[in-house]
This record gives sequence, structure tokens and C-alpha cells, in this order.
Amino acid sequence: MCHPGFRLLCALLAVCAPLSAAHAFCGFYVASGESKLFNHRSQVVLVRDGDRTVLTMASDYEGDPKEFALVVPVPVVLKRGQIHVGDSSLVGKLDAYSAPRLVEYHDEDPCQDAMRVRMLSIGVGSLQEVRVSATKFMDQVRIEARYEVDEYDVLILSADDSGALLRWLTAHHYRVPMQASRVVDSYLKQGMKFFVAKVDLRRRAERGLTQLRPLQIAYESPRFMLPVRLGMVNGNGPQELFVYAITRQGRVEPVNYRSLKLPEAVDVPAFVKGDFSTVWRAAFDQLVRKHGMGVVYTEYAWDMTWCDPCPSPALTREEQQALGVWWLGEPNASVFVTRLHARYDRESFPEDLVLQTTADRANFQCRLVVRNEWAGEARCESANTYRQGLPARRQRQAAALAELTGWPLADVRGRMHASTAWTLPGESLTPYRAAAWWEKLWK
Repeated sequence: MCHPGFRLLCALLAVCAPLSAAHAFCGFYVASGESKLFNHRSQVVLVRDGDRTVLTMASDYEGDPKEFALVVPVPVVLKRGQIHVGDSSLVGKLDAYSAPRLVEYHDEDPCQDAMRVRMLSIGVGSLQEVRVSATKFMDQVRIEARYEVDEYDVLILSADDSGALLRWLTAHHYRVPMQASRVVDSYLKQGMKFFVAKVDLRRRAERGLTQLRPLQIAYESPRFMLPVRLGMVNGNGPQELFVYAITRQGRVEPVNYRSLKLPEAVDVPAFVKGDFSTVWRAAFDQLVRKHGMGVVYTEYAWDMTWCDPCPSPALTREEQQALGVWWLGEPNASVFVTRLHARYDRESFPEDLVLQTTADRANFQCRLVVRNEWAGEARCESANTYRQGLPARRQRQAAALAELTGWPLADVRGRMHASTAWTLPGESLTPYRAAAWWEKLWK
């Protein structure tokens, strides 16, 4: 997808709920004055077909700087029409649509002849003008293009060496991490340009904006790559990366990092309904403990025309087009989304993320399943069989949750209010007994 040097940095389910309140652009932040900004969670939408890519970078930041800028390596000098300010809500909708989910089933009366299964899916839950007057660095740092894009002022810079670029940023009142020099130099050696977007907070306020809107860029490059190294320069601890990759062919997978699918369906105790976000965060933490950082997990892969179950509605054709899906008007156009999630740091992600599109269109989703027990009056032998099997089922559910989260089994059993025999308080163990034929004679 990207030029060999197009290596943006992206620092991401939350599964159903965000793992961190902070979001980050794919790139590193440079802040005015003494302010510091940190990358914790990045959300990136990649629409990819052939050599064409539309990249949407959702962001937020920590701290309270008066100004901040985004610096992202790009393969070419982008034209004004290749840069757009997107709608933040669309990334949120795509996140909710593809997030791991909780589904709830209700056991039916075992004495009914016609058994019906009812399912309820529970969704889980979001320049000041750059003055570019000539300086002593202008012979080494060149402004290839300059655009005003809504509340953003955008520069496309090229440089002869990383030191010149970093000095240019410093001269324009930005503090840049010293560690950035080596990473920036590697991009410059590949002929990369640098996309610098700065926000005028007053202009944003005049427009009534309260959040940073995502920037979108469209470009062509034979390589499908997502730069992650640059964003780790000022990363404050491990980064969460969520990639929503949209293609017309099928599932997207990493090429240069280990890839695993999340558990597809795990039966869990009913109390998980009221604490899904905590359970899921613990589950992902446990995955990282078991497999280490730097693993890219597939959380969702599905045709975007439908979902089952749906924690939130699928994106409309208009919303898909706004994210960059340009082939919708073609005959038999299909749209397939893959949700990838990685937690990483400098050591576990030494290379940029290289991706590939596959022909695999098998639908996959991660979900936790709650099966509510039937609690009616036993009126048949089938009810005896059903109730006799409940303790073993509860034990299996508790063991599955303990394995998923790393929580002690005794703690899970305690939250279920179950005894060591896996019975519940006040549970009747008296079996149903059919009346003898003669007991009804004289009533």
C-alpha cells in the first residue's frame, strides 16, 4: 500500500470499550513550549484497492498545549485535493460496528415441544498560521506545498537530512524528541516527504469544534504498509493500535508480524453482562501476557453489507464513501472490513507494519456469550436433565472466563455467587416426579 518509506507511526477496543482515553495520529507529535504530548491509542482506517489507498487518521491528545502539530512521512508530494478533513463520528461508528461483542441467549423451557432460541446482542460500548519565512535552514528544508484545509494548515516538507528538519521544527517553536533523529533519517534516505499538519485552536473554536477531526489523505503506492516507528518516538509506554482495513477482496493480515485471531466464541457467566468493558480489558491484557507484545490480533473480519449479531448498524454506502471507498458505484461492488489490534512498544515493533490483502472472505468475529438459565417450574423429566447439567455448565463458563482473563477461578465463582458444588443460593434441587397413574383417579 505504501511506498517503501511510507511508514506512518500509529500508536489502538477497544474492543468494545476503549482501552485508553487518549487517541493519537499516526505520526509523532511536536508541541510548542514545554508541553508534552503522548501517544497511547491510534485508530487508522485504511481503504485499499490495487495501489490506491485512502488513509484516515483519528486522533486525540493528552496535555493542554496551545498548539500542536502532526508529522507524518508520506511517499509523494500530495496535492490539495488529496487531503481532506473527515468526520470523527465515522471512525467511531466503524469502531462500534467491528468491536468484539457480547451476545446473550435465553434458555427456553425444557418442557416445551417447540424450542425457540432468542438472541439479544448487546453492543459495547468514541494554524495559527505556520510562518515559513526564510531561515538559515531553508536551503536544507524545502516547502514542497502549502495548503489550508479547514482548521488545519498543511505543509509538505522535504529535507536533506534529519538534523535540518528537526532544527527547522525547533526554529518554529516546536520541541522535538531527540530520539526522532534516527527514525526521521531512515525515512529521508528512502526519499520520503513529511506531511506537517498544524491546528489553529482559535480557528477551530470559531468553527464550534471541540475535538480534533481526522485527517484523510489519498495516494497511490505499490506497497501496503503502515508506519508505526515514528509515533513511538514520544510514546508514553505501550501503544494500542487499531487498524480498520477496508478492501473489496477480503481479509487483511500482517506480513512481518505474528498474527493471531481472538477467541471466536467464549461462553461466560451472566455477570459479565454488567461489566463487559472490564472483562474485555482483562482478556486482552491476558493475551498480551501469554503471547507478548508485537502480536497483531484479528478481532473482526466481515462483509460490510451485514452483520450478525450487530452491536451497531453497518455503515451506509454514503458513510463508506466518506471514508474513501471509491468503488461503490461499480457493478457487484463488495466491501470487506478487517479489524486488527496490536499492543506494542519500540522493542516489540522494530519495523513498520506491512500488510497484505487476501482472498479470504470467511466471516469472523470475536464474541463473549452469556446463556441465561431458565428458572421456571419443572413440569417434565427434561427439566430434571436440564437442571442436573447446570452446575457443570457453570463450572465450564467460570473456567473459560478465568482462562480468558487470568482471574483466579475462585474469584470468578465468587462473582457468580456459586458454591464449591456450583449451585446457586436458594436453588431447588428437588427433581420433578411424574405422578403415578392411580394418583389422579380420585381427585
